[in-house]
Amino acid sequence: MSVLIHINGYPGAGKLTLGRRLAEAIGGKLVDNHSIYNLALALTEMKSPAYFETLRAVRVIAFQRVLELPPLTPVVVTNAHMTDSDWGNENWDAWADLARQRGARLLVVVLDCQADELDRRIASPERAARRKLTDPAQFTGARTGRMLIDRGGDATLRFDTTGLSPDEAFSRVLAFVTEERAQPAGG
Repeated sequence: MSVLIHINGYPGAGKLTLGRRLAEAIGGKLVDNHSIYNLALALTEMKSPAYFETLRAVRVIAFQRVLELPPLTPVVVTNAHMTDSDWGNENWDAWADLARQRGARLLVVVLDCQADELDRRIASPERAARRKLTDPAQFTGARTGRMLIDRGGDATLRFDTTGLSPDEAFSRVLAFVTEERAQPAGG
């Protein structure tokens, strides 16, 4: 069965590491949030009208390419979207609509993580080389009291990555995805 796996989590929760491993393990394609955001971050002022226009334009191209994939090719998506964000809700709904257009089951994986561990991970030097957020202070206030979006999936797995190794997190998600892919259509 075709699946779109949407991994949502705060910066530093392990989305990209997990997404890469999962896409490779299941023969899927990965569209991580940085592949959508980097052009807007490089060429526009963050959260300006041009920034959101750029994000939408890049998303349109990405969606066209996803729709051109063979129908059974799994798609793994990473994002950091909160319930109180207009952009987050718009983008989340767009990905859910894309899953429906592909006739795919939408599997939602939400990665929680304790704030002090997120701060430690965000400050990791290897993040800078990947054009990722590296200053925990830039995100600390932005996550306070905010909930990650987890709605609309055909199945949802939510867990805390704080004390888990990347291998342990990957094993949990792979087991979830394997089980859900075995479900009959509409199951």
